Amino acid sequence: MHIPDGFLDAKTLALSGALALGALALAVRTAQRNLPPRRVPLIGITAAFVFAAQMLNFPVAGGTSGHLLGGVLAATMVGPSAAVLVITCVLIIQAFLFADGGILALGANVFNMAIVGTIGGYGIYWLVRRVASGLRGQLMAAAFAAWCSVVLAAGSCAAQLAFSGTVAWTLVLPVMTGIHMLIGIGESLITALVLLAVARTRPELLTEIADGHKGLLWERLAFGLLIALGLAVFAAPFASRKPDGLEYVAQVQRFEHKAVEKNIVPAPLPDYTIRGISSPGMATALAGGIGTVLMFGFAFLLARALLQNKSHAS
Repeated sequence: MHIPDGFLDAKTLALSGALALGALALAVRTAQRNLPPRRVPLIGITAAFVFAAQMLNFPVAGGTSGHLLGGVLAATMVGPSAAVLVITCVLIIQAFLFADGGILALGANVFNMAIVGTIGGYGIYWLVRRVASGLRGQLMAAAFAAWCSVVLAAGSCAAQLAFSGTVAWTLVLPVMTGIHMLIGIGESLITALVLLAVARTRPELLTEIADGHKGLLWERLAFGLLIALGLAVFAAPFASRKPDGLEYVAQVQRFEHKAVEKNIVPAPLPDYTIRGISSPGMATALAGGIGTVLMFGFAFLLARALLQNKSHAS
């Protein structure tokens, strides 16, 4: 669902960017107020995992593919405000390092996936949790909310395309939401399975936000980073090469030619490849490994900086 440059006009880019900046500012203030210092490493791990998992496109009916958005998953791990920052970090690294999503369209992508998808999805998760208790209720709430988050983000993307005059609203909304309803099933399953695995092996990761009693040791999180690296290095080269949901819609509605082939800032690892490596699988594996490590460091340092600014302000 990463919008490339060229799909949206200037007014839509400006409006989406302004809304994204305002929401990010609120998320930063909320995270500074509520984020426990010992959760900082988990933010880095969550960002690294979401980044690696997003490289794994899975096939969907109709000759298209989808990938994890990860907003609801991140929100259940680190809280909604920190999850906004996690998904934003992922989108920044993807755009500037891999040319995955446009630089000018970064604000629109942040608004759709980090704001609408994450906050909207978490709001649904919170509501369902009011009536569904226990681990089973948590998994059910997360699965349903994850599906909704994909549909909400897709609807927001469709609105931006229509507002830009790229394609008519009556044409883009049914196709965009329809294909992402299918993609959302994969999002739902992945989110529930990951949370179940965490609940069985490291249940404190899902409860510390509420109780604040148990500390997170680096040893407990190292395994998570290894999993993320494993996904990026060993699984990503075998991801589906079929067009994703937005690419499919662009082909069906015949506006794919509007996409700008190169970002205004050249990406060092475009399309998750490394120049000079003849094997596509090896190039993707190395690029994914590099991106996962950088993603962890970027998100971790950002979270740490936020807490340091909080201490200086107080």
